[in-house]
Amino acid sequence: MSRFFKGLYLALILLFLYLPIGTLIFFSFNSSKSMSVWAGFSMRWYREMLNNSQITGAIWNTFSIAVCAAVISTIIGTSACIGIMAMKKRAQRAWLAMNNIPLLNADIVIGISLMMTFLVFRVSLSWGTVLLSHVTFCIPYVLLSVLPKFRQLTPNAYEAALDLGASPKYAFFKVVMPDIMPGVLSGFMLAFTMSVDDFVITHFTRGAGINTISTLIYSQVKVGIRPTLFALSTVIFAAVFVILVISNVISGRKEEKTA
Repeated sequence: MSRFFKGLYLALILLFLYLPIGTLIFFSFNSSKSMSVWAGFSMRWYREMLNNSQITGAIWNTFSIAVCAAVISTIIGTSACIGIMAMKKRAQRAWLAMNNIPLLNADIVIGISLMMTFLVFRVSLSWGTVLLSHVTFCIPYVLLSVLPKFRQLTPNAYEAALDLGASPKYAFFKVVMPDIMPGVLSGFMLAFTMSVDDFVITHFTRGAGINTISTLIYSQVKVGIRPTLFALSTVIFAAVFVILVISNVISGRKEEKTA
């Protein structure tokens, strides 16, 4: 009986989580504009989406910013982990507390504060300011993904490689990097998905004419919901889903090799 209720509980959770997404994807292939009546399968709204320069521009902005933000924040976050691990315990706790503040802070506070910072220093809001903003809020997530892997490293393995004559660069990439790679990949994927998914911070730090998928959907919803928005939302979900699957597969294989 308990197994039945556990299964029912899990089924209800999955239903509430994925039924709305499934409905969205289903009607993105509807041949009519109806949001409740199925009129037949069609790729009409995807063709309209790809022929719309405003939408394709938003897609380009979204994924170019996400890739750049993920790469930069992963490099900075991993480098920060190296510095934190070299600190004393008290200093580590202080830096980690500072790192956790953006995670707990409201997105609207971060967005407005970044916008004000750019305006105070007379930096024009543009694609670049959105990228800087995304790097800023992605770094703490990367750090939290990579730091546990540093703490799981074999003690003194790096120093032993140096004692055997390896250069610091060689010792890091051959001894340390393979062990922390699952965390680095997880941090990269998390930064990518956080960037793609962001709306509030992007809304406050983008310049005139700069749209991402989320800000474009927001602006179009105010004038009326079109089925092209269903197709656009499906693209976001598919991209994030594929990235998460790839991340899990790569991380699983890395852990199997190190086991």
